[in-house]
Amino acid sequence: MGAKELNNRQAYYEYAIEDKYQAGMVLLGTEVKSIREGKVSFSDSYCMLHKSEIWVRGMYIAEYSMGTANNHIAVHDRKLLLTKREIKKLENKMKDKGYTIVPLRIFFNEKNMAKIEIGLGKGKKLHDKRDSIKKKESDRELKRILK
Repeated sequence: MGAKELNNRQAYYEYAIEDKYQAGMVLLGTEVKSIREGKVSFSDSYCMLHKSEIWVRGMYIAEYSMGTANNHIAVHDRKLLLTKREIKKLENKMKDKGYTIVPLRIFFNEKNMAKIEIGLGKGKKLHDKRDSIKKKESDRELKRILK
């Protein structure tokens, strides 16, 4: 069936994630098939607010290999589907300085619908990134000792 879940590990390194939201995405059929094959890249992707709608920008979904002339464009803005209350909450948080909405993972729910998890994060400083690396290395060392 292909990949069940695609994670954006770089987002957790670059940002301190405070809130997470699950959203639907407006996709074409060939985009869904490419996601099932795991051909997605999160590099340089982010979410933006425009006219009380949230869009993911810069996310690369490879063209479907079996697609015809009706194949999708690999990089374009994709609309996210959230409730008005969630969008309002995100809008209020975005007014604070330093907050960014980043895509964290793409997955298929129990109804086989493609969903995206987005996170409200604040950019980490260099020393915060060093702390994350130290913690990860110490956890890895601890696991190795316990085995």
